[in-house]
Amino acid sequence: MAAKANDVDAIWDDWKNAVTMTASEISSWLDTDESKEVGQKDDGSGESTGHRSGRRIVTILGTNRGDLTASDIEHMHKVVGYVKRHSAQKPDSDVEHSRWRYSLMNWGNDPLKKV
Repeated sequence: MAAKANDVDAIWDDWKNAVTMTASEISSWLDTDESKEVGQKDDGSGESTGHRSGRRIVTILGTNRGDLTASDIEHMHKVVGYVKRHSAQKPDSDVEHSRWRYSLMNWGNDPLKKV
């Protein structure tokens, strides 16, 4: 079941600003060792919350806006909130090779990408 248009409208711009990577970029990134080494792994699967989120983001990016579900919208809100909170914790040095950047990239945001 598709989400209501006003639910999508409420998050759409924030989502587009938070998710700066394409589905292809995220998929490629999630295959790297760096991607798999960052984030909290608390559900016993060995996969971090951010890595799992990245796979979900790829799916959402491949979904037509009108076909987004309430669950998709909820995840979009989660992604926007995470990116805002985590972006505020920017390290003072070596951003390019930092766990901070790698974690954000798992959530679809490359802080070094020019958009």
